Amino acid sequence: MGNGLIEFLEKNSIYIVMFIILVVWIGIFLFMLNTEKHLKNIEKELDSGSSKGKEN
Repeated sequence: MGNGLIEFLEKNSIYIVMFIILVVWIGIFLFMLNTEKHLKNIEKELDSGSSKGKEN
């Protein structure tokens, strides 16, 4: 069974490349999603901080 898989991957190495590219794109997407979440939290903190400063 393992021998057939190795032969398949040797003959169709484009699938390995496509899988690696897919993993990289998913990683970039998740990183950007996480960054967006952190930026929204920072914006909320800045907005609440600036409104508190105007009241005093």
